[in-house]
Amino acid sequence: MIATCLQRICHAFLLVGGIIWALNLFSVAGISLIEAEWLGPYLGVGIAAAFLGHPYGSKAGALEIVAALAAIASWVWLALNFEFWIVDIAGVTPSKYIPAVVAIVLLMEAVRKVCGLSITLLVWALIAYGLFGYLLEPPLQADRVSLEALAFYLYSDTNAIPGLVLAIIASIVIAFLLLGKLMEVSGATAAFTDLALAFMGHRRGGPAKVAILASAMFGSISSSPVANIMSTGIVTIPLMKRTGFQAHNAAAIEAVASTGGQISPPVMGATAFLMAEFLQIGYGQVVLAALLPAILYYLCLFLQVDAIAARQNLKGLDRSELPRLRPTLKTGWIFIIPLVVLIYLIFWGNTTPGFAALVSSALLLAFAVYTGRLRSREEWARLIFGSGESIVPLVLIAGAAGAVVGIMNISGLGQSLSFVLVRLGENWGLLGMLIVTGLLAIVLGMGMPSTAIYIILAAILAPTLAAMGVSVLAAHFFIFYFGVLSFLTPPVAVSSFVAAGLAETNMWKTGWAGMRFSFVAYLIPFVWVYDPALLMEGSWIATGIVVATTVAAIMIVTRAMSIETVHWRGRVVYIAQWLIAIAVCLSPILLGAESVWAAILAAGGISLWFFAQRERNARAATSAAD
Repeated sequence: MIATCLQRICHAFLLVGGIIWALNLFSVAGISLIEAEWLGPYLGVGIAAAFLGHPYGSKAGALEIVAALAAIASWVWLALNFEFWIVDIAGVTPSKYIPAVVAIVLLMEAVRKVCGLSITLLVWALIAYGLFGYLLEPPLQADRVSLEALAFYLYSDTNAIPGLVLAIIASIVIAFLLLGKLMEVSGATAAFTDLALAFMGHRRGGPAKVAILASAMFGSISSSPVANIMSTGIVTIPLMKRTGFQAHNAAAIEAVASTGGQISPPVMGATAFLMAEFLQIGYGQVVLAALLPAILYYLCLFLQVDAIAARQNLKGLDRSELPRLRPTLKTGWIFIIPLVVLIYLIFWGNTTPGFAALVSSALLLAFAVYTGRLRSREEWARLIFGSGESIVPLVLIAGAAGAVVGIMNISGLGQSLSFVLVRLGENWGLLGMLIVTGLLAIVLGMGMPSTAIYIILAAILAPTLAAMGVSVLAAHFFIFYFGVLSFLTPPVAVSSFVAAGLAETNMWKTGWAGMRFSFVAYLIPFVWVYDPALLMEGSWIATGIVVATTVAAIMIVTRAMSIETVHWRGRVVYIAQWLIAIAVCLSPILLGAESVWAAILAAGGISLWFFAQRERNARAATSAAD
């Protein structure tokens, strides 16, 4: 009972404290706090919540309570002494490094409990490198650092744990997480699904197209692909199976659609805010850069779904089974207006993203209360304590990522890795370096949250790509995309396996199908590295041509992939279509960013697709008549 009460207090503190910090209410009240003086205790409460929520036994007891209180005390100690330590020259005394060791050990154990073993082992390995890396030979030899100095540095320096990453999570990201949780509790998932059903449910392969639209809408504000799958997939997967989609295809479509929320503006699983801070550019610039690749991702999935439905003659749902558009909009307007306000405030309202999210959350809360959606104590508890519970893993990831950044700085590992990778790039070329980077992002991302993947790889690999002449924004997006793809890439493929469980189908078949449906996400990052116009870094003409050529390539490839059985002569056609698609896609790079010939190739590729579609529809109509 005591442990449960403490856990709820921690969850409420994480939410309310995050809102207070995001609104800068301490300054308004005349309370002067250095950022680390707030971030330390905030992280301590997150660690405490992790121990209380993930006990060693069946329920939390004395051990978990002691660990929780020790975590809070060790980080509060930092806050009480931080201002003095800034000017203290007495060296690393026991009063500094003992609480530091306690704080770091408890942080890493909490990370293991909540975030998994992958990121925990990675951070411990880097800590070991920080202590013993001086024994290695150059170029990987580290600067020599004692245990006491390393622990105190990670614990107290604003370039380490209480630094930039934790500051972003504890303010901006929490504001958007609150908006997403409020959407979930007040029924946005059902509203978005009904809206998608009203638009798409009656069309060919309708339930699959509903899955794409609903998951894209909800995923754009949700920070978790798994949560997206569990929210929309429980409706869309049974509908897809009922209308004739094979179970593994239904699960893969939902997995790919839900994972796409991580790369779709405006939230992008919290990475957009981190990227904007790392690159020192406007949040709106990151969102605009993400827009076209996200549209191409969903276009590729949509065309493949339509091709499957056409080939297998899969009909949509009867209109009598579907919600009507006008009544759906009449009840769902409370979710649309806050999103419109959010976008307006971010792009034209001259406000910070965190403030815009809090204003949208307040507006949605008022609408929800007005329409009677938040009536019960259970719903309010889900909102307050559920939001706090969702904050815990983000805060822990931020702490672990801060430790990684700190070790990179104090040991010199960042510079050493950059040197090694640049030499690798000189020997293998840019393409070889990109392939290695993509594989590293996928492998490191298996079992690790996408935010953590991005933070770690942005510190290690992004500077190397930039040193090889890649646009800084393109380098960061390349790393981010391949980190997200770890959710769809076997053998881990978390999104595909969760969806397979809902569909009651084979996990491996679902994983490979998910890779096929998301193939464009494996390819177009290479396009924007060589032609940044795809990220809107270039003239409008260059952007228009690269989008047209990429769309044409996607159309041709999805047409080739729609061939169910490829015999010998059919295989020649199949391979030819892939080669044509690659040629069209690369044409802006080979012929020039504003080449007229590239535009002509794009028009020819799109025309070829429409011609093939017309021929297939004519054959289908003839078969139906017979």
